[in-house]
Amino acid sequence: MNDTPQSPPIKGLGKLIHIAGWGILFCSPFFFTGRESQVTFEGYLRSIIVPLSFMLVFYLNYGWLVRRYLFNRRTGRFLLINLLLIGSTMLFVHFCMRYFYPPEMHHPARPPRPLNETVGFFLVNAVIYSLVAGLSVAIKMTDGWYRVAAIQRELEKERAEAELQNLKSQLNPHFLFNTLNNIYSLIAFSPEKAQEAVHDLSRLLRYVLYESSQPFVPLEKDFDFLRNYVELMRIRLPKHVELKTNIVASSPGTLIAPLLFISLVENAFKHGVSNNKPSFIHLDIHQEGAEVVCTIVNSYFPKSPDQDKSGSGIGLVNLEKRLGLLYPGHFSFQCGREGDNYSSYLSITINETEI
Repeated sequence: MNDTPQSPPIKGLGKLIHIAGWGILFCSPFFFTGRESQVTFEGYLRSIIVPLSFMLVFYLNYGWLVRRYLFNRRTGRFLLINLLLIGSTMLFVHFCMRYFYPPEMHHPARPPRPLNETVGFFLVNAVIYSLVAGLSVAIKMTDGWYRVAAIQRELEKERAEAELQNLKSQLNPHFLFNTLNNIYSLIAFSPEKAQEAVHDLSRLLRYVLYESSQPFVPLEKDFDFLRNYVELMRIRLPKHVELKTNIVASSPGTLIAPLLFISLVENAFKHGVSNNKPSFIHLDIHQEGAEVVCTIVNSYFPKSPDQDKSGSGIGLVNLEKRLGLLYPGHFSFQCGREGDNYSSYLSITINETEI
């Protein structure tokens, strides 16, 4: 992840708009001159005095005044400085037009303006300069909002990634607790099976600790991990337990976040098996196009806190939080007791680019 937020994608476009806008303004004398007259050097210099003054007011606001005063909530000083800036700029433009490039050069017979027209002319120009300053404020503030929004998005992304990492770090010891608890129960009646289970556990842990460290993994790898886990759990199942599994990926290369289904499978083995009563676990995890569906139904023999030393309660809460962060609005998750049975349903819609 980059340490600094990315600039808004329209930043380069904004520069082009600046160049195009000022280019049109400075080239306008060539477009609005009559066919019978030509643009002289002196006439062009006179015509660009006003656009240059617009640039002065615009970029002093855009590059300095807005950031120093408006962003720091010093609105009164900002308005006062702009009033002085616009007033002095208008006087300077008037001085240049009157003494350096007098209008008599182009209109020698033009009579002087009456006082009321002169006052009105200055008021109109003051409004125009104010609009130029206001435009620079609007553009600068919009740019600032884009930057703030980019920073907020980056911080939110970092927060979500940190939370996901924290949830995954909780999942690993939770999975280990559950599996070790199962192996511990095997030692008492079948040491050979316990040794085999330890060997299988090492293979499962390799996936949990290394391969699942990636944000997304191929669906077939995650399904293979689930099949291996089911076979490990099958070792300790009594004969009166009916276990049916169907774990199939129609597109094995589909990418999915790892370890999303293991909590549901663990929960089924933890609470779905009785040592002396008929029990069953039916697992169906498959892919339907862009959707991965997990349906688990099992008999329900909830363990008491004394019997369950595996950290019960962490897995399902963890799962729901991860789904909300990874697939917001693209998953459906329900679980709960139905009579003497317990059912879990999870459907995840995978992004088409990940298939």
